Amino acid sequence: MMASFFDQFASPSFLGVPLIAIAIALPWTLFPTPTSRWLNNRLITLQTWFINRFTNQLLLPLNVAGHKWALLFASLMVFLITINMLGLLPYTFTPTTQLSLNMGLAVPLWLATVIIGMRNQPTVALGHLLPEGTPIPLIPVLIIIETISLFIRPLALGVRLTANLTAGHLLIQLIATAVFVLMPMMPTVAILTAAVLFLLTLLEVAVAMIQAYVFVLLLSLYLQENV
Repeated sequence: MMASFFDQFASPSFLGVPLIAIAIALPWTLFPTPTSRWLNNRLITLQTWFINRFTNQLLLPLNVAGHKWALLFASLMVFLITINMLGLLPYTFTPTTQLSLNMGLAVPLWLATVIIGMRNQPTVALGHLLPEGTPIPLIPVLIIIETISLFIRPLALGVRLTANLTAGHLLIQLIATAVFVLMPMMPTVAILTAAVLFLLTLLEVAVAMIQAYVFVLLLSLYLQENV
C-alpha cells in the first residue's frame, strides 16, 4: 500500500516510450491565442491583464537591462502554473514533481544570471562573495561559505518546487484513502475527513500557484544582483 502512494510520481510510458514530453507540451495547446479583432474575448483579456500585472510586479526592482528577461519570466510563470494546476486533476501526471525537470529549469537559468554578472560587472559579482567590513581572519571562511551558498541556489530552487508539490500530492492521496476506508465503518468521521480533504485541495491550488511565482521571483532576485 505504501509503495502505491509513490506510483503517481513515476513517469508514465506507453510501449516503453516515456510520455513526460507530452505532459510538458500539452499545456501550451490550452492557452488561448490572440485574435486579429479589435476587441478580444474575456478569456484573452483576463490572460493579458494577469501577465501584464505579473510582469510589472516582477520587473519593478530591475533596471532596464533586466527587462529583456520579461518574456522568459512570464512564459515560465504561466508554464509552471499550468503544469501544477493540471497535476491536481485526477489520473494526471505532474512533471514538476520530478527533480530532474526542475533542476533542468533551475540550473541553466541560474547559470545565465551568474554569467551575465561575471561578464558585465565582474568586480561587483565577485564582491558578493565577501561582505563589506569583514575581519581579515574571517575572509577565507566567509568566501568559502558564500561560494557554497551561491552554488546551492539552483539546488534550492529545484528541491523547493519538487518537495512542496510532492508533499501536497501525497497528503491528498493519504487523506482520500482514509475517507474511502472510514466510509463503511464511521460515516460521520469520513464526512469530516472529506471536508478536510476539500480544504486541503483548495490549499494545494494556492500552493501550485505560489510555488510557480516563488520559483520565478527568486530567479528575478538572482538576476537583480547581476545586472
